[in-house]
This record gives sequence, C-alpha cells and structure tokens, in this order.
Amino acid sequence: MRNKLVLLVLFALCIVPSSIAEVFRFLYTLGETYRILSIVKEEVYINGVFSHQAEILNRIAVEVVDVKEGRGKLRCTFHTSEESKSSQRIFTWGRNYESEFWRDSQGRMTIPEQYYMPIVRHVPFFPAKDLQVGDEWSSEGEEVHDLRDSFGLREPLRFPIYPRYVYRGDRQWEGKNLKVIEITYTLFHRFTPPVATRLYPTRVGGMSKQNLLWDPVEGRPYAYEEEFDFLFELSGGDRVEYRGKAEAKVVESVKMDKASLVEEIAKDLRDMAVSNTEVKGDSLGVTLTLENVQFLPDSATLVPEEKEKLKRIAEILKKYPDRDILITGHTALAGTAMGRKKLSEERAMAVGEFLLNLGVRRREQIVTRGMGAEVPIADNTTEEGRKKNRRVEITILEN
Repeated sequence: MRNKLVLLVLFALCIVPSSIAEVFRFLYTLGETYRILSIVKEEVYINGVFSHQAEILNRIAVEVVDVKEGRGKLRCTFHTSEESKSSQRIFTWGRNYESEFWRDSQGRMTIPEQYYMPIVRHVPFFPAKDLQVGDEWSSEGEEVHDLRDSFGLREPLRFPIYPRYVYRGDRQWEGKNLKVIEITYTLFHRFTPPVATRLYPTRVGGMSKQNLLWDPVEGRPYAYEEEFDFLFELSGGDRVEYRGKAEAKVVESVKMDKASLVEEIAKDLRDMAVSNTEVKGDSLGVTLTLENVQFLPDSATLVPEEKEKLKRIAEILKKYPDRDILITGHTALAGTAMGRKKLSEERAMAVGEFLLNLGVRRREQIVTRGMGAEVPIADNTTEEGRKKNRRVEITILEN
C-alpha cells in the first residue's frame, strides 16, 4: 500500500546543533544515476479487525536525463515486490512502473497524470530562503495511489497533503554530514465515487510522521524513515486501515558492463564444469539460464544433483554482491495454466531459498517469480524442447 519513495535512516546517533544558515536545494547532474531501496512493513485491518501483515520491498532506479535552468528531468523505474505468502523470507516479483518528470530546485514536480509513481509528490519542498536549526515551514503536496488490485480502480487515486517541516540540525552518518528534517502531516479527504461500487473509497483520513536525512553535497535525500496510519472508508461502508513503518536508503548505482560480465561468468561456468547453463545479457541485466532443472516429480523439491550445481553457481554469484538477483521459474506445456504458474513460482522460490541459505545475498536482494509455460524457448511438442522449457533463470539485475 505505502510503496513510497522512502530512504532508510538509523536514528541512534544524536543530532548535532548548528547555528549556521543552510541553503536547501535539489541539485541535478546530467547522466547521474542512483537507486533507492526501501522496505515497508504494515498491518492491515478491516472494520477494526486485524486482517494480515504485509512486507513490501521497493526498488527505484533514477537517472537524470536532462537539466535545464536548475530543474532536472528524472527517468525512474519503480519496482514493488511483496513477501511471499508461502515463505517468510523470500520476496515475489510485483509490479513495474515507469515514470518521467521534471523537478525544480525547491522540490516542485511537473509530472504527467498517467503516472502512478512516485506516490508522494512535491515532498520535500524547500522555501526560497536560508534555513537555521528550528526553522519551520509548510507546503502543499499530493499523494497518488494505485488501487487497481485492492479496489479495482482504473485511474490513480489522488488527494492533497499539507506537510509541516522542521529543520532539526546535523547528523554524522556513514561518513557524511547530513541534515535532519522532520516532516509531519495529517489529512482528511472526501472522494466522489464515479460509479456505484462497493469498493470505491469515499474518504481517507490519517497521519504520517517522517524523518528525512538530506545530503547537502549531492542535493537530494539520502535516508528516510516514516510511521503511518491511514484509514479508507469505502462506498459500501467497510473501513480498511493501513498501519506501519517504512524505511529505505539511497544506493549509488554503477552502470553494468554486461559484455564483460557475460564473458567472466561464461568462463567461470566452463572452469567449474557447470553443464546445461547459458549466460547472456538482456534488458534486466545478465541472466544465467539453467536448462532442465531437476526437481522431484510434480514438486518444488530439488534433487541432490541440482543442489551441487547450484552450489557452484552460488560461488559465481558471490563475486557480484552489490547486484540484486531475480529468480524466474518456467515449466513445459503440461497440466493447467494455473497449475503451471503455481509450480513455476514454487520452484523459483525453492532455488531462492537455497541460495539465501548459502549466503549468496541478503533476503532483500532476492526476488522470485513464476512464468508457467508462457515464455517457451523451444518446441513443447518434443521431449528435447520440453527439457529446455523446464528451466530456471537467475538474473543479476542492473537496477
């Protein structure tokens, strides 16, 4: 729900007061790239009764594609993943969002209406004056939510917010001198349902309390933490409440040299005698394709031979610890579409759990998905073709 552009901050250190006036402005460098990684943990209540917990992983890749008169044009890819319902440790592939917008030096955005992301807009916003510790100001912002899955809405749901800011001082963290800004807002907004439907929100109320670490050298947020509680009332009378915390952090993004990486991995595969495995670059990064992956019949249990093979592949993956990985399961054309989809998801998850246990990546660096038989690479009418289609792909992600 609260898949925000959010940045992690640990607030165990003390804030260092400063009497020097500071200039807060967004800065843009053409060609600059970075990533934002965040985790949202929330509890969902329906009519006051606890429904479920959710943990959502967000990856945002940002590139400055134009700079003009102090403004920057940002091209962003937002990807959301949710903790698997069958595993408490693995995240499953969710939605991908593309967005492109201008933002000025104070933080005001100019963004086409069709984009769902970013959810929180025009925040932070800085006044056109220098600031000292303790200074307060306010602005108008906006939240835009994608409720297609939860409420079946076709268009982004929008409502205004009115953040209040307080400049709290300096903090030394991870070798950086950062500025602490407190951001809070409460809201109450009514909606007019376009059609008579039980699930359309008629009003929303709630609060957000945020702490932002600002990097004055880079001219952008470095880290962020939020507590939130939002209640949606629906046209049928039901109430859905989201309570939780969000935390995240900016990660510098180094462009991937796909050709060199493919060459390195191909050599390692040959040297380690890893059979039936190919490597190639693609739109997501660099992908290792494991053909005819062996599981016990109609299950997601790896046979011992496959575990040994994955152990060798794990050693290769450990060489690139800063890159997240996506594990995709595929099946041959057998059984029902629903059954194939479920089996491919379970098998991708089994591989992900195995690699996680080997220490290949942290849990937030592994995402899985199942494609069933939707993306064949060979003829399903032959046994040889079906072997190729029964595969697992491990993608070292560029972003």
